[in-house]
Order: sequence, then structure tokens, then C-alpha cells
Amino acid sequence: MNKEEQVLRGFNDLLNKWIFLNKLKFKTEDGLKEYKSSEIHCLEYIGRNADSNVTKLAESFYMTRGAISKLAKKLIKKGLIASYQKPDNKKEIYFRLTPQGEAINKVHEELHKEFRERDKAVFEQVTEEQFESMLSFVEKYSRHLDAELKKQGVDITKDLDITMGNDFE
Repeated sequence: MNKEEQVLRGFNDLLNKWIFLNKLKFKTEDGLKEYKSSEIHCLEYIGRNADSNVTKLAESFYMTRGAISKLAKKLIKKGLIASYQKPDNKKEIYFRLTPQGEAINKVHEELHKEFRERDKAVFEQVTEEQFESMLSFVEKYSRHLDAELKKQGVDITKDLDITMGNDFE
């Protein structure tokens, strides 16, 4: 196996372990058990980004606007988000967290703090130079993949529904 394959397999293995460990915790955490990962991460995005709308969410999650609309309807029905319009723009619909959505998001944020604490021992050993090297690689690879998507004529908000697992239904 060459170095490229080792790096890609290593990243894949690392990501799968990280996701698995985090999902184990999510599934046992009171207050989050009844929600899907997609719902929780949608709440996180809305909580962090003012004037979130279907288009912004679709672009962020690499999903179709239709899938996001469906997800938003579920979250509204569960009382976790509310929709609103701006007085000067009656066409666009935006989302905000309800108090119940904010509570779920708070639990989620606390879990992320636990995950950072869990992984702190590794990151404390990484030098500034190593961080810069890793970040440079990630940025280069991301730009490459963006170019490949563009070359293939892929509009991620229309053509892809693959992120955050298969729980977008």
C-alpha cells in the first residue's frame, strides 16, 4: 500500500471510529436519545447561524433543498424550531430555535465539550508546525474535491444527499 492509500485509509478509519464513539454517547445521552443525528446537527447549525434558511442548510449539509425542507418540517412539528419571515422580505423563510430546541442544542454542545476533553491528550502533543501541515493538507484536498465536483457539473444542493449518515428521511 502506498502513502496515499495509507493516508486515505487512515483518515477513513479515524473518521469512522470518531463517529462511532460519538454516536455511542449520543444514543445514551438523556435528552438526545429520541432525536436523529441529522435533527441535532440541524439544530446546531440554526443555533450558530442567524437567519438560517433552507438554502443555507442544504449547502452546509450537502443535501437537496427538498430533503432540508422535509427535515425542517419534522423539527417544526416536534417544536424544536420555528419559521419566520423578515418584514422587508416576505418571500424567504428563516428558522430559529425554540426554547425546546435551544435546550437540545445545549445538551449537544456539552457533549462536544466532553469529546474535546476526551481527545485533548492527543491534541496537546501536536506541535504548531504539525497543525499547520495538517490544515494545509485538508485545505488543499478540499479545494481539489470542490474542483472535481465542479468539473463533473455537480451542484451539491441538488445532486447530493449523502452527509451525516443515512438518517435523513
